[in-house]
Amino acid sequence: MSKKYEDRFWQAKSYDKGISDVDPKEFETSFTQAIRRTFEEVPEKAAFFFYGEEISYAELDKLSNEFSNMLIENGFKKGDVLAICLVNIPEYVIGVLAGLKAGLIISGVSPLLSAVQIQYQLNDLGSGGKKVALLCLDAVFAGHITKIYTQIPALKLVVTSSVGGFMPKFLATMGKLVGKIPKGKVTPLKGITVLEYHKHIKGKFSGELPKTKIGPDDIAFIQYTGGTTGPPKGAMLSHRNFVSDVIIFQYWLSWEFGKGFGLSGFPFFHIAGLFTCANVIMLGWSQILIPNPRDTGHIIKEMLKYRPSILANVPTLYQMLLKNPKFKKIDKEMIDFVISAAAPFPKESQEILESVIGEGKLIELYGMTETSPLTIGNPSKGKKKLGHVGLPFPNVDFKLLDPETGKEVPIGEPGEICIKGPMVMKEYYNKPEETKKAVDSNGFMHTGDMGVMDDEGYVKIVDRTKDMIIVGGYKVFSAKLEDTLTGHPAIEMVATIGIPNPDRPGSETVKAFIQLDPDFKYDGNEEALKDDIIAFAKENCASYEVPKSFEIIDEMPVTSVGKVDKKLLRKN
Repeated sequence: MSKKYEDRFWQAKSYDKGISDVDPKEFETSFTQAIRRTFEEVPEKAAFFFYGEEISYAELDKLSNEFSNMLIENGFKKGDVLAICLVNIPEYVIGVLAGLKAGLIISGVSPLLSAVQIQYQLNDLGSGGKKVALLCLDAVFAGHITKIYTQIPALKLVVTSSVGGFMPKFLATMGKLVGKIPKGKVTPLKGITVLEYHKHIKGKFSGELPKTKIGPDDIAFIQYTGGTTGPPKGAMLSHRNFVSDVIIFQYWLSWEFGKGFGLSGFPFFHIAGLFTCANVIMLGWSQILIPNPRDTGHIIKEMLKYRPSILANVPTLYQMLLKNPKFKKIDKEMIDFVISAAAPFPKESQEILESVIGEGKLIELYGMTETSPLTIGNPSKGKKKLGHVGLPFPNVDFKLLDPETGKEVPIGEPGEICIKGPMVMKEYYNKPEETKKAVDSNGFMHTGDMGVMDDEGYVKIVDRTKDMIIVGGYKVFSAKLEDTLTGHPAIEMVATIGIPNPDRPGSETVKAFIQLDPDFKYDGNEEALKDDIIAFAKENCASYEVPKSFEIIDEMPVTSVGKVDKKLLRKN
């Protein structure tokens, strides 16, 4: 008898011993209630370290209460919005907790967005009568907000801060002098309250916990997706959605309260960074805040000083760390797990990383904003398959569907990943038609990612449905192809796209963008190198998968989260 997805055969065959579904009663709480244990049981423990400064959980609780009471005193009520446009600095964590304690909805805003993009998100958040508060960098305030605030009617309060706000004064001063810390002048805005966090809020409001009642069905976050198929969409995540995923993830990896120390380069404005930070707080762990994930020297320095046991990053950051010779000096014994998610990670690069951190410590995971975010992962103790994102989590219903027919595909065949579970978003904010397209009548989220499940239940991502390349009627899965091409010694990173075939309307040819490995030695003859790569591709790929054109580039373009930016490559 053939295996069926609804049988969840992977649970009996591949789950770690003792792992099964979590009792849904555990999800009947708010995130703010779920983290009270940390504040009450380990108040003196360091919540985070930031350039040598340390903030305890007791301080974090008090600082976030102050900010929360400021929001309430400025007329913000349950259901209003706090948008946060910062990098990973203490004020971000303070802002998230403050907003949630007051019953506000949190929305992360990338500091790399243009003024027009920020305006769109804030106006979308403010529709339907919601008031919007914005916590942002002073550089973003001066560069963008001063130009667009008159076009955002729902914006009533702006709070500014700087990357150097919690740094030792000498470091902050020097950072601004040499231009390493962005800065901007804070000025009044007509009709809007403007406050500077360290001047007007910190230590100026009540440190008592607000009495706002928050339940599991209240919306905690509106997190915006990348907008690859139109304007960005805000995924509405309830407290139950978010808490359920945090609990399931901790249970899946057998993480224990008080027994861990985290470091992550994922930006907090992205769901992966928000989720990682939330786990650390709920577990009563300490973490190191990394405002600039590209500064690998600083990351390694912090690792050597504080010895974190858990790393969580996007694959491109691990590849950047591997380029830094100092990374190989870390003591692999300090590391328990290295988490990778949010983008494909070539198997060869995973093997190189494990040679540094220790075999069996890399755990690749899968998720998306709309699922709070994680739904699939490699097990903690059992078999980890490099190049696979793992097994569907407990409490998750999983199936693979043919995107054209909507029918389930057999085990071993590619299909669109569809997910059902307590972590699936409520809906897209203000976009009912988009919600209907994404979540079907049976409650399954259609992810847009193409995957293959093997007979043990392990899933491998082969493409995004929109990135799938059609060559003469054959489907080319770019993630699978890129994983193969990175086996060539000259290739450090590769991205493939489809370009129209002028000789066959409706068909495409494969184009590969290649970033060379800096350690690869060759005579500079690009044509000879391309011929060699083509020969490698012909030997290892199907004929229709072999790229017809190549472009060698100095550096692969990436998004603010570290994913390869294929939208930009397609424009070139």
